[in-house]
Amino acid sequence: MPKSNKLNSNSLDSICDVPGIKVGHAQDRVGGTGCTVILPDEDAVCGVDVAGGGPGTRETDALNPVNLIEKIQGLYLSGGSAYGLAGADGVMRWCEENNRGYDVGIGCVPIVPGAVLFDLPVADFHARPDREMGYQACLNATAQETRSGNIGAGTGASVGKVGGMDLAMKGGLGTASLTFNNIVIGAIVAVNCLGDVIDPNTGNIIAGALTEDKSDFVGTMNLYKKMLLESTSPQSKMSNTTIGAIATNAALTKSQATKVSMMAHDGFARVINPIHTLRDGDTIFTLSTGQHEADVSVIGALAAEVMAIAVLRAVRAAESCYGLKGLAS
Repeated sequence: MPKSNKLNSNSLDSICDVPGIKVGHAQDRVGGTGCTVILPDEDAVCGVDVAGGGPGTRETDALNPVNLIEKIQGLYLSGGSAYGLAGADGVMRWCEENNRGYDVGIGCVPIVPGAVLFDLPVADFHARPDREMGYQACLNATAQETRSGNIGAGTGASVGKVGGMDLAMKGGLGTASLTFNNIVIGAIVAVNCLGDVIDPNTGNIIAGALTEDKSDFVGTMNLYKKMLLESTSPQSKMSNTTIGAIATNAALTKSQATKVSMMAHDGFARVINPIHTLRDGDTIFTLSTGQHEADVSVIGALAAEVMAIAVLRAVRAAESCYGLKGLAS
């Protein structure tokens, strides 16, 4: 698995390498939450796949290939659990002010799908992304955004929570890209998983549930096996969720974008274990700016690869805070 994009010397190595894609973040660092927006310059085809058992989403039904809407104006990723969905109203406001939306004859209705993760126990339970934070993220959007770690939707993210928050580690936001001739595939992800994050090159856990003395990793799968033998249950009853997006300048239909989202979940599975549990709401969107023809199976396979890179980057850039140990400090 490549560690970064080495094929283009001008690469940002972020989802913003996809032409026409801007990313903006806003966050409450004291409250421990934030949001991230992905804004295409032009309306983009979008598909989605929800593989986790506890999702918090909006407008995902609109992205079903059998339904009317073909393109979206913005994409919203956020902390705050279901409360955080309110921030998408700010993205809609920004889109309306910029005459972006589905034409309904008397005006436009912006289509802004989104997904949220559960970060409520990290700092302040009452700190949640709202309309103003979503709007600010749009104002902050740039085609040069490259940051990873404790930012945007990754501000309050944590990983390895099977033993409870006291033994968890800091998660974060990550982004990466791959370029092949004219085709660019980028990923962005907020990593807030129940399971451990694993380096696929070594098979070793790099972030996850810690032992009681916090000197080593307990190994979530080892703990799961022990629970079966002892007929016990996980200590943590909280929800988790890893949410992200793929963007590409490959021309995709809505059905094909949905397939790419499904395949991109394999990137989660390569570096997070366990994944897609009932307490994870794992969701991946795929945006297509539709400029170059490419085989959908190839795009999906590479989407999984770049998503895995983005997940690893998210936890490696995460700094210690809120009492959680991060790999970057």
